[in-house]
Amino acid sequence: MKIAESELILNADGSIYHLHLHPEQVSPLIITVGDPDRVAKVSRYFDRIEHKVRKREFVTHTGWLGKTRLTVISTGIGTDNIDIVMNELDALFNIDLDTRTARQKSVQMTIIRLGTSGGIQPETTVDSFVLSRAAFGFDGLLRYYDAPGQCNNEWLEALGSQTRHTPLPCLPYFAESDKGLVNAFKETFMPGLTATNTGFYAPQGRFLRAEGQVKNLVNILQNFDYQGERIFNLEMETAGIYGLSQLLGHRAISLSAILANRADGTFSKNPHKTERILIETALEKISTGI
Repeated sequence: MKIAESELILNADGSIYHLHLHPEQVSPLIITVGDPDRVAKVSRYFDRIEHKVRKREFVTHTGWLGKTRLTVISTGIGTDNIDIVMNELDALFNIDLDTRTARQKSVQMTIIRLGTSGGIQPETTVDSFVLSRAAFGFDGLLRYYDAPGQCNNEWLEALGSQTRHTPLPCLPYFAESDKGLVNAFKETFMPGLTATNTGFYAPQGRFLRAEGQVKNLVNILQNFDYQGERIFNLEMETAGIYGLSQLLGHRAISLSAILANRADGTFSKNPHKTERILIETALEKISTGI
């Protein structure tokens, strides 16, 4: 079925609408970062760069790391942007933009998120590194899709059971990372669960002048425990990446540098160094094959 112009929007040069990319400008091995300035911090390790494209907050560099071709792209903050990035990247590989029809043979992307985050457990100390084995989405994104596996499962039942005395302000979903990628990175990064929130302040239990409805949100998430797994960190993109990857048939992993620890109220004294170590550690693993 041909996709209407109003649904699959292309620019005058035929590139995908928001990302401004053509299919040949992207590798199916993709690193996502939130901050547009972090793209160059990743691509400076490339042996050569083929393409540099920028539109709005979406900056893309595609090049080579040894014999591995890969792309690094900035998403900006939040799962609203993740919705755009994931769908448009998938379209570049799996929709013929000329005929506006889905390709018969699909291409699987590998998505590796390199982000910063706030830890909520005592062991998620400042300047440590967390691997998100799975994520609770408190942002609502997957509730707009036909996603029964992510919107109705035992993890959500466990969360509901443990938080029934403090109703949450939204209906969460739960999405998992790719098991093969978890195995590839788990020796270097601490595996745990992640909570993805729709904002930075009240949605993550921070209050400056505006009052919030759930003042003990961090404590609630700290105390969650199911099958021996706990929530290690709070951030704003991972659950959306995981949920859409599962729906679209892609592999995804989220790796986070912990810059703040909500349990003891501390913040990294050298966040740029921690960010650099995150990038170098991930690229070293990618270069050996994942």
